[in-house]
Amino acid sequence: MTGITHPRDRRLQPVRWWLITVAALIALMVLVGGATRLTESGLSIVEWKPVTGALPPLTQQHWSEAFEAYKAIPQYRELNSGMSLDEFKTIFWWEWSHRLLGRVIGMVYLLPFLWFLWSGVLTSELKKRLWVIFGLGALQGAVGWWMVASGLTKRVEVSQYRLATHLILALVIFAAIVWTLRRLKVRAPLPAPARLRVTSAVLLGLTFLQLYFGALVAGLRAGRVFNTWPEIDGALIPSAARLFFEAPWWRNLFDNTLTVQFEHRMTAYLLFALAIWHAIDAIRSRAGAAAINGALWLVAAIAVQAVLGILTLLHQVPIDLALSHQAVAIVVLTLAVLQVERLKTRRPVASAQKLGLVGKAA
Repeated sequence: MTGITHPRDRRLQPVRWWLITVAALIALMVLVGGATRLTESGLSIVEWKPVTGALPPLTQQHWSEAFEAYKAIPQYRELNSGMSLDEFKTIFWWEWSHRLLGRVIGMVYLLPFLWFLWSGVLTSELKKRLWVIFGLGALQGAVGWWMVASGLTKRVEVSQYRLATHLILALVIFAAIVWTLRRLKVRAPLPAPARLRVTSAVLLGLTFLQLYFGALVAGLRAGRVFNTWPEIDGALIPSAARLFFEAPWWRNLFDNTLTVQFEHRMTAYLLFALAIWHAIDAIRSRAGAAAINGALWLVAAIAVQAVLGILTLLHQVPIDLALSHQAVAIVVLTLAVLQVERLKTRRPVASAQKLGLVGKAA
């Protein structure tokens, strides 16, 4: 295939740059959210004001009012009693920045989207996909407040269930944008066997599962306990009595710090092993340079992610290592999405040309 040659494809170039910008902002949003969690800042703003909340406190009186509102929740009374106003401002700015970035993403998405709708550059299928992404973004704002609300009355932190939901929804939106970017240009099918498509899809599913478990680890602060590797709680595989002491048994999968950290580790091993198998299979089946390179890059990213995860655990979650671990997780997710899309069955190039979606093959 040649580069962009069809007039319609050239018209979509601004759409590509717009989506790349939104995806980059979402990745930044995830990292700022991670820093907000690591600094225990997420409950510093106890109200949800979608419009007026964009302005921070501007006077000493406003700062005092915000601080007094924070003092009324359990986190202040049980964890931060005696905190000074300057200390409160530090955690306030993290949470405010996180919410402001969410508002910025909403505007960066909506305004160009409306322009592209008006200009007629978007196909009907692309419009539907972009409306769905917009709807997910609006839902994410509500989920964010639903998460924060869980820590305002009876808890000293947000619910790990809601935290995991908030993170996964953000990454689903990110993955949908990456997928849409790839689908803007139809490419020739790769000579890959069906089993490679299956394993790439399983890898993507495992990546999301691992990210969910990682969110539970963060929500439970499970990375600050059992700080040894490869053993955990004195063994490679802890006893069943330690892993499943809560009733009903399934609650341990979400509430038991040992079980949550253990399943996060085991899923990492499985993900790494399957990525290696996928790469070997791509090479042996001569699936094409793009598929092979995509598989090898995915293995490399998962390896880096595993090393960062181990270092983060051994050093009891310092913020620099923890955020690096989270950043590479986004890279792994991106590569997993690209590999699935790369191997997905496509329309024949000739049919795509008739629809005006791609240029002619060289």
